[in-house]
Amino acid sequence: MALVLTEEQGMLRDSAKSFLADNAPVSELRKLRDTRSADGFSRGLWQQFAEMGFTGVLIPEAYGGMGLGLVEAGVVMEEIGRNLTASPFLASNVVAATAILSAGSEAQKQATLPKIASGELIATLAVDEHSKHNPRNTALKAERSGSGYTLDGSKTFVLDGHVAGLLIVAARTSGAKGDLAGVTLFLVDAKTKGVSVERVVMVDAHNAARVTFSGVSVPESAVLGKVGEGLVPLNAALSAGRVAASAEMLGIADEVFTRTVNYLKERQQFAKIIGEFQALQHRAAHLYCEIEFTRSAVLKALQALDEGTPTAIGLNLGRQGQGRHDRHARGAGRCADARRHRHDRRVRDGLLHEACAGAARTLRRRDLPRRPAGPAQEVLRWPPRRRGLRLTARAGSRARAAVHRR
Repeated sequence: MALVLTEEQGMLRDSAKSFLADNAPVSELRKLRDTRSADGFSRGLWQQFAEMGFTGVLIPEAYGGMGLGLVEAGVVMEEIGRNLTASPFLASNVVAATAILSAGSEAQKQATLPKIASGELIATLAVDEHSKHNPRNTALKAERSGSGYTLDGSKTFVLDGHVAGLLIVAARTSGAKGDLAGVTLFLVDAKTKGVSVERVVMVDAHNAARVTFSGVSVPESAVLGKVGEGLVPLNAALSAGRVAASAEMLGIADEVFTRTVNYLKERQQFAKIIGEFQALQHRAAHLYCEIEFTRSAVLKALQALDEGTPTAIGLNLGRQGQGRHDRHARGAGRCADARRHRHDRRVRDGLLHEACAGAARTLRRRDLPRRPAGPAQEVLRWPPRRRGLRLTARAGSRARAAVHRR
């Protein structure tokens, strides 16, 4: 599948971009943070977000959604990241919705998905119990009690847990901590007796909570999927969440790059626009390449999950990938599977990137401009400290690019 958005996906991106830029800019996040909002997001904005149809992107039309896919959800997440919009979209409408779609019974889907699609119900996944993420280490106990189960234990880093009306709880019904089998998912109403929620404000202003379960009784109908086989739908939900979070970080990286380029065009030093300095041009061009690579990697990961390909199970954009993506794009879209598509090689060997006055432009090798007169011979390595391109220029002659490998 081509690594480009379709016309419909492009229209969705433009719609989300304009809506969020007008109604949820970065200043709104600062306002929520400085006023210490109890919810951590705007309820009014969330309702408008739902009326635009964004909350139902992943949910089938039969349950009141738009019936689209993770690519479309990623498009929305990218714009959320671009504006640092505070919303429970990732937790509720991506992760929780995917878990219910993957393992929920028809009755469970009918009871929850229409409300999630309309924004009326906020759901979230409660899986982590310690500082390190590892679903296999689930220790929260779910013991048989009459016709249902009793939950005892606690969860931490529950995204948007303080505003969630529905908790999807990973609990252990059998086996020991670290076992693959024995983990079961439960749908738990946040208002159930014995559920205690404590809000935690993260350093990046994300909303999370600690949730404690003390003798919480749930019926048999609360089991999501099969007893003891909860890791399968759990991994599906987490994979969707990881890729969606990568799309969000991609939006952040892209916006930061855009603002940086604009600054390079305006800031003056030594009576010159700093974007004219070659060292900054090289850095801007290098970063442009890295962002475009991560854009392709994220899109490929979203497409793979939508198609249900076997490689999609192994996608973990938060842990895998090359170190330079972590440095330049804060981990956005790192994907080991994307290496096979050799996009990086095509970028390095097929194109030369030059930034003029701070604006990173993509040039074909044959379109290189003439260089001003300089030393008799000058050899520049670009990108710095990387294999790939060596630009050789002679004074008074047309600049020529020699692409070769060591």
